Amino acid sequence: MFALVVRFDLHDQAAADAFDVTVSELVAQIVKHEPGTLVYSTHRIADAPLSRLFYEVYRDREAFDEHERQPHTRAFLNGRSEYVASARVEFLNDGPAKGLPA
Repeated sequence: MFALVVRFDLHDQAAADAFDVTVSELVAQIVKHEPGTLVYSTHRIADAPLSRLFYEVYRDREAFDEHERQPHTRAFLNGRSEYVASARVEFLNDGPAKGLPA
């Protein structure tokens, strides 16, 4: 698996509202077109109303690269500066615990 988290800090409430709409449309396209994307979970951050956190898990690095090439992802990445004041990406490695048993 290949995973990352991204924190977006947004310009203001209007930008946050528009960002949320854009992200809803993005996620619908990811679900429809990206079988290698295993988890694409977006969150609001408690006590930070202008921040969002994405948790993304891909089958492997190739699936992530394919996600990055998708037209809907390219459109999101190219237009996000309209809403986003700053972003921080953290790529994740496996930790000592591999998760809960099935």
